[in-house]
Amino acid sequence: MSEYSADAFLPQDRSLDSLAEAVQSCQGCDLYRDATQAVFGEGSGRALAMLIGEQPGDREDVEGHPFVGPAGGILDRALEDAGIDRADVYVTNLVKHFRWKPAPRGKRRIHRKPDLREQLACRPWLDAELEQVRPTVVVCLGATAAQALLGRSFRVTQDRGRFVESPLAPFVMATVHPSSILRAPDDAREEAMRAFVADLRKVAKVVRRAA
Repeated sequence: MSEYSADAFLPQDRSLDSLAEAVQSCQGCDLYRDATQAVFGEGSGRALAMLIGEQPGDREDVEGHPFVGPAGGILDRALEDAGIDRADVYVTNLVKHFRWKPAPRGKRRIHRKPDLREQLACRPWLDAELEQVRPTVVVCLGATAAQALLGRSFRVTQDRGRFVESPLAPFVMATVHPSSILRAPDDAREEAMRAFVADLRKVAKVVRRAA
């Protein structure tokens, strides 16, 4: 592919419904070739908080909805513990197609991080979502989303859980991706979950003030 960009595939009507329909035809990068479908964001178009992950996973690719796999289960639990109703947030990903490679044995598909060209190619979809939802709070889930949106020097390990200045929204924060909690050693998983919930409670506080 000579030019990587989703720009030509965005519809004139930038409503969320129109965007969600149009993204299925996107060939702005090569990821569409091996993905089952594009996975657009979901949630209230007037959500006060938008959560942005890296890309769909295996389950998301098959089912067509964001954060419905194991990491989505962790996110649901953390939101509930933080006092945030998932129905009140908008969840999406930086990249809309699943990038994967086959496992050495069997049929399992292994996640691969989208490269910089793929991230940039897909950015118009995310920008359109931000323009439509206009959230008060944006939460970047994981290093890929955080560095794409807040700068390559951003370090989630150092700067997670605090609000930073950004044109994305009045309040912008990065925290870990819920999949990192699944990967944590057994003896560290509970503490990792507590820290994740603590970050989301800061988001809940801002949302309550803005409601």
